[in-house]
Order: sequence, then C-alpha cells, then structure tokens
Amino acid sequence: MEAALVSVATGVLKPVIGKLTVLLGNEYKRFKTVRKEIKSLTNELAAMEAFLLKMSEEEDPDVQDKVWMNEVRELSYDMEDAIDDFMQSIGDKDEKPDGFIEKIKNSLGKLGKMKAHRRIGKEIQDLKKQIKEVGERNARYKGRQTFTSTKNETVDPRALAIFEHASNLVGIDEPKAEIIKLLAQEDVRASTQQQLKIISIVGSGGIGKTTLANQVYQELKGQFKRHAFISVSRNPDIMNILRAILSKVSGQSNANTEAWSIEQLISKITNFLGDTRYFVFADDIWDVKTWNVIKCAFPTTSSGSIIIITTRINDVADSCRSSCNGHIYNIRHLDMVHSRQLFNRRLFDSNEDCPSHLKKVSGEILEKCVGLPLAIISISGLLATTERTEHRWNQVKDSIGRALERNPSVEGMIKILSLSYFDLPPRLKTCLLYVSIFPEDSIIEKKALIWRWIAEGIIHKDDIYTSYQLGERCFNELVNRCLIQVTWTDEYGKVENCRVHDIILDFIISKAIEENFVTFVGVPYITIGAQRKVRRLSLQVDEKEKSISKKGLVLSHVRSVNAFGCTVEIPSLDEFRYLRVLDFELCRQVENNHLANIGSLFQLRHLNLSWTEVSELPEEIGRLHCLEMLDIRGTKVHELPATIVNLKKLVDLLVDTRVKFPNGIAKMQAMEMLEQVGVFRQQFNF
Repeated sequence: MEAALVSVATGVLKPVIGKLTVLLGNEYKRFKTVRKEIKSLTNELAAMEAFLLKMSEEEDPDVQDKVWMNEVRELSYDMEDAIDDFMQSIGDKDEKPDGFIEKIKNSLGKLGKMKAHRRIGKEIQDLKKQIKEVGERNARYKGRQTFTSTKNETVDPRALAIFEHASNLVGIDEPKAEIIKLLAQEDVRASTQQQLKIISIVGSGGIGKTTLANQVYQELKGQFKRHAFISVSRNPDIMNILRAILSKVSGQSNANTEAWSIEQLISKITNFLGDTRYFVFADDIWDVKTWNVIKCAFPTTSSGSIIIITTRINDVADSCRSSCNGHIYNIRHLDMVHSRQLFNRRLFDSNEDCPSHLKKVSGEILEKCVGLPLAIISISGLLATTERTEHRWNQVKDSIGRALERNPSVEGMIKILSLSYFDLPPRLKTCLLYVSIFPEDSIIEKKALIWRWIAEGIIHKDDIYTSYQLGERCFNELVNRCLIQVTWTDEYGKVENCRVHDIILDFIISKAIEENFVTFVGVPYITIGAQRKVRRLSLQVDEKEKSISKKGLVLSHVRSVNAFGCTVEIPSLDEFRYLRVLDFELCRQVENNHLANIGSLFQLRHLNLSWTEVSELPEEIGRLHCLEMLDIRGTKVHELPATIVNLKKLVDLLVDTRVKFPNGIAKMQAMEMLEQVGVFRQQFNF
C-alpha cells in the first residue's frame, strides 16, 4: 500500500510535490516567471521527503534533525495552502462577457488573477528560500545512519476474537473470587439490616482494574433489582454522569432532564432507588471531589447494595473506604504463568505453543513486562507483525528492557507503546495520531473515522482498492496491533465502533502535540504552548467563558475543526479558509448563523452538522466542490437546497427520512451511500 498523502512525519510533502508537478504541465506553461523555481523546489522537496520517511522510523532522532524535520513539515503545509490558493484563483474558466457591465466585471476579474499570479510567484520564491535555508542549516551537522527494521504487515485474521478475550480470561478467576468472597464475608459480619458495601479496586493504568471489576459486575448484577455501569474518566461531566445513572437504574430515557440541576438529579436517583437493592460499577474515578458528588446519589441504608469503583488514585480509594463499609482491593500484576498464557494466546493458535527457539527470549520479554496486561498485549501486538526469529525478538526485548528495568510502572508502558508506535508504517502512525482528537472514553464509529481519514488525505484510493477499503485495512491493522479496541460488532461480526485505551490515548496525545498534528483546547493536563499555527483543532471546552480566541493560537491555516458537545464559542468560518474537516456533531449551540460564508471553504470535504440546531442549509453550500461527506441527521433541516446537486464529489449523504430532496439529485453520479437508501430510491426510482 502506498504511503499516506498526509503524514505525521512529512506533513503534506507528497501532495505538494504532486501539485507542483501539475503546475509544470502544459496547462500552466504561461507562468514562465516561476517555472524554474517550481522545478528546482520540486526536486529539493522530493529528496527531503525520502529522507524524512527514513528519519520517521527512528525513535530518538538527533535534536538538530528533529528541528529540521519540524521546520520542513510546517513549511509543507504553508506551501500547499499557497498552491491551493493559486490554483483556486485561476480555476474558473474564462467566458466571453456579454454587455458593458459584464465586461467591466471580467476585466476586474482578470486583474485579480494577474495579482494572484504575481503573488504565487513571490510566495514560491520565499518558500524556496526558506527550504534552502533549513536544508543548509541541517547540512552543517553530520548525518547519521537510520536504522530500518524489517516489517511484516500481514493482518492477523484472529485479531478480533483474540482482543475480545485475551485480557478478560487470563488471571481473572482468582482476584474475582477474592472480591466476591470479600463481599460475602461482609454479609456474614453485618447486622440484620445489611448496609451499603463499597469496594475500591486500585492499581496503575493498564493493570486490568476495569476488566476485573466488570467480571464481578457481570456475575453478580443479576442478583440485584437495579444495576448500572458508569464510566467517569479524568474530565467527568457530572451532569451527564448523573443523567446516565438515572436512565440506567430507571430504564427510562433522560431526554426531559436537560434543564435539571445536579441537586434535582441526585434527589430523583435517591428517591427512585429508595430501599431497593442495587449494584453500581463506577469506572475510572480520578479525584475525591468527583466521588463526593456521585456518592450522594446512592442511599447508604439500602439493604445489601454494592458499589464497586476503580481508580488509580489512593486518596480516592481511601475516601470510598471511609464512606460506608468500604474495602480497598489492590490489584496484583499477573504472575509468570498467566503472563505467558496471555502472551501465547495473542501470538499463537490455541493448539500451538511457543516455538522452542523463541521460548528463552519470550520469557525474557515477559520478565520485562512485569505482569502488566496492557504491556503484554501491546508488545505481543508488535511481535505479531514481526518475523519469528530469535534475532528480531531479541531486538524487541532489548528495546523494552531499557525502559522497564528503570521504572516498571506506567512510564514503562509508555516506553513500550512508543516502541509499538515507531514500528508502525508511516500511514498507520498518521491514522493512529488522528484518533487523538476524540475525548477520553469516546466510542468512535468506524465508518465516521475512516471518512475523516479520507477527508484529510491520510487515506486515498489506488489502482486496486477504493479509499474506504484502504481505510478499513488500516483500521483492521490498528486493531490487530491492539492500539485500538473493538467495542461493538454487528450480527455478522463486522466492527461498528471502537475506542482507545486511556494509556494509549495519553501517549498519542503527547505525540500529536509534539508533532503539531493536533492542538487541544479544554483537555485537562494539556497546556497550550507558544503561539504557533494550528493544523487540527480539537475543542473540548465546557465553560462558555473559555474562548479559543484568548489562547494566542494562529487559526488561519487550520485544516480540521472538531467540537465535541462543548459550549465553546464557535469562531467565524472566515478564519478557516483551508478547512478540510468541520465536525459539530452534538453541538447544540451551532445554529444557522454559524454557517455564514461556508461557501468560501473551497477545500472542505467533511461536514458534520448532526444533532445541532441548524434548520436550513445555505444555498452557497453548492460551492463546496470538494465535499465528500455531509451529515445532517438530527437537525431541523427539512429540505435540501437546490444547489446541492452541484456537489459532484459527494459520496456519503446522511439525512433523516423527512428531508426533501431537490430535482436532479438522483443524477449525482458520485453518490455511493445514503443513510435512508430505501426512501431515496423510492422517491427517485433508483
């Protein structure tokens, strides 16, 4: 498979080279003043791209090389924007004017194009000068040989089944029995009026707290009239968590609770539970303050009820223990027997043992993983796509050994994840880092993720596969390497949704920031550094007073804006001329006025307005000639504008059944799929 168009390592050098080559073609031969500069720049960039791809395989590049790589990558984005501007300015076909006024307008238009020609000439000269300067600066330092590892990118067809069961069934039985016994012993010791029991499962990230708690929950929940599982996370939305609890214990929708206060929700949950026996599993609590709010919803006098929480923070566990009959269970690392069992299940068939020539090195690898399930899964995912030779496995062992021997903890796992990351081909690095835009604990729709990859130019079609088919292959390979987790499959076993483990998300966020791949606003523990150009924006702000305009960010070259149900002030679209992706799903503050001047986004390919307050699409949407995906489900839009038939590249249109289509939409040849296929075909006789 060809390398991705947009690469985290090379930026957009490949499309820039392609567009510069187009400018050297016969169609643009009249631009004689800049052709020489364009040819020279093309050759220079081609050599730089080849070197950057080699450097991207190195985990710890030289400081100077890293600075040079960053400079070239950022310049590539600026070059593509300049070229896109130029090609857009001359893209309209000249037509013979009819009438005096039309002739005047035509003359003014030609004057504008002449200015654009001169501007692109100056910009290309300036960019060539900058490229030359950074190249000369880097040449002062001695180059180094880049180690290139051998890769085996064969997708393991057992990936889904292995991922679903490997971490769940290994080493779980004993700790699960201990927790259940602890609960039973409490019942024996308690008085006739059995009180609420709380157990805190404590351990580092990736050690299996959620898996263990879920096994207990699944086994015992049938004994309780009311039960609920809630995921809290580091940046909890207390209102949504309380609404989820109410919905799960009552079995009713929480649609009418949006205007309620925290006190009203807590009172409603408490009154509903009353003296009923309930079982609640609260996963991933990070601070005492959050626990102090959530616990108010659960009656402490409810006979024989249970709450299990998981946390990485000892203070949270201590607070839970002091609440009511609380216990702390410190989860243990897997022993060597279970570690080897988990390792072998990931790598070999059920009836196949580790080959004799790999037993010694595999044992040494497991010792370095110190019984951390996520570490074992991550490194076995790497080895699954590595040659089964003692030499190659020893290379892997030596790499993780240096990390884990110094600090056998979460930091050690990050080192392992780093190793897995740098073993990825360039296209998969970019696909994985793109997932960092989603908030923690997000359930990500596979189809939507792949369409985002396509819109950003990360995935593209070739002579054999469509863009979407190649996107599916990349998705499956990330699952195979255990870097994303499958959360839902349909009745035929086809993956529908996925998520990213917290530890992996933390890692790819750090890499995305380091590479200026994504800029995060509103994410806890992430501070925005010095002012720089933003390439992709992930908005996760909850308070209205926080405006991204106060953050000192340069937004004029943003390619992707992603807002996740937040109430952040929505910037004007005039700021985002080069936007490829605009996703406002579930942002109720987005209304018609926020779409003003959307027609100027001449590169826009992905537009998601689902479940917003938009009631009408502007006519100028027909000017978005690059648009490939449009989602307006859950909006107040009742009729599509007639200009939508101008969107020749639109292949994915997601609408509600009530939406009326204009005449001519059935002739849109690029259309491949519709959410309401039956309605569409019936109306237009497909």
